[in-house]
Amino acid sequence: MAVTFSDPEIAALLAERKPLPFNWSAQLQLKPKRGHDESELVTIGVGQNEFDVIIRRSKLNPLAFSVILGVRIPQSNRIFRLRRYNGKSHEHTNKIEGQTFYDFHIHMATERYQMLGNREPREDSYAEVTARYGDVTAALDCLIADAAFEIEGPQGTMFLLAPEV
Repeated sequence: MAVTFSDPEIAALLAERKPLPFNWSAQLQLKPKRGHDESELVTIGVGQNEFDVIIRRSKLNPLAFSVILGVRIPQSNRIFRLRRYNGKSHEHTNKIEGQTFYDFHIHMATERYQMLGNREPREDSYAEVTARYGDVTAALDCLIADAAFEIEGPQGTMFLLAPEV
């Protein structure tokens, strides 16, 4: 697989200001979808890049979740995953480093993982353990803080704290 974004380009995409629409939290209400709950929000950054925030949470295991930030690649239907905040529900191995762990972790797109080829690992296969969150709501808060999102008004992420049904 050819490198889609270099490490400096990935850093620039993360740093690009991303204004959230006024009703962004309502748009991220989780909805049932084949064994899990999911939501998606699309926003346009100040550099005119189109970003997707995708949230997935297992109906069976509250620690099985992903909060994903992707950027849509122009003239394609592909979303390049910049960051993925995963729950503590599975073991992860960084293939290049040979490091394995079972914990909350943040996946990060890197140039070197893109160079490994079309199969696993993907662009965001490298991950680091984190103690910054312990649930899907806090993971979304970390993504918002880490990726230059701009929130106007008093909206928060309380919607995700609704009891699971």
